[in-house]
Amino acid sequence: MKILLLVIFLFHTYNCDKLEDVSDADLVQMIKNTNEHVIVLFSKRNCEDCDKYEDHLLNLKGDIKETLNAHTVKAFNSQMTKLYSPTKEPAVVFFRHGVPLVYSGPINEDAIFQYFNENQIPTVRELSDVNFEHLTQASTGSTTGDWLLLFYSQTCIECQRLTAVWEAVGAKLKSRMNVARINKDTVGTQTAKRFNILKAPEFIFIRQGKFYRYEIPNYDIESFVSFAQEFYKNARAEKIPVPSSPFEEFVAWTVDLLKNGSWRKGLYELPLTFIGIIAASVLVVLFLILKLVTKNPKKEEKRNRKDK
Repeated sequence: MKILLLVIFLFHTYNCDKLEDVSDADLVQMIKNTNEHVIVLFSKRNCEDCDKYEDHLLNLKGDIKETLNAHTVKAFNSQMTKLYSPTKEPAVVFFRHGVPLVYSGPINEDAIFQYFNENQIPTVRELSDVNFEHLTQASTGSTTGDWLLLFYSQTCIECQRLTAVWEAVGAKLKSRMNVARINKDTVGTQTAKRFNILKAPEFIFIRQGKFYRYEIPNYDIESFVSFAQEFYKNARAEKIPVPSSPFEEFVAWTVDLLKNGSWRKGLYELPLTFIGIIAASVLVVLFLILKLVTKNPKKEEKRNRKDK
């Protein structure tokens, strides 16, 4: 009996010294659960830094649960690592209602906790054609501050892998500038055309009425942060294009239509602003026609009396 109790005690002690190991399937379900946050250590065998991170996260587990309302788990040799960390294991990723933030800092308990505590809310803003100019004030001199932008698409695998990294960039720069992203193929098509964005991912930095293209092949946190703070000065400054008018959008649409020859597809891609102008014009014309055709009964009666 004593031996059995000793075995149970040792087994419990051993498990308390390790983070809960979850499979990729379990991890996906945990990320989808938006009621709680999840902190995941992506780990592998024979990794000294992985062991250091695990020790620190074990010590922080109670504080993380109490302050961040987050579970702390470990994913061992996970296929999901490459989605969130360009350097692979070890990687510590904080999922806030499904939005990932990869840790970028020293392997230190205080630094880890402070980093996640200060970034419980995602910092990267989502822009579209509708709110781009209003929020950025790009063509008027950027009165809302500097903006570091990522143009992405839903079919771009590299863009998906950049989600956690881009959030980390936003966490690093949030006190100095705005970090945002915009879908170039859906809600940001006009903005992408405006800045001549041809592929995804592409990055631009907007500052004081000028913008600078990030053409460095490195997609790591330090490179993005360095570019936004200083290295952009080495890139060519381009004047920010003025937003296209509805007429200019229609002309551009017509030119593309004639070049491609796909007029049926083009009808579905007609700019909404121009469709609205056409509809309003038609209504005005119909109103004027009806007003001219419909005669005023009183005036008609007066004319008839005079004729008699």
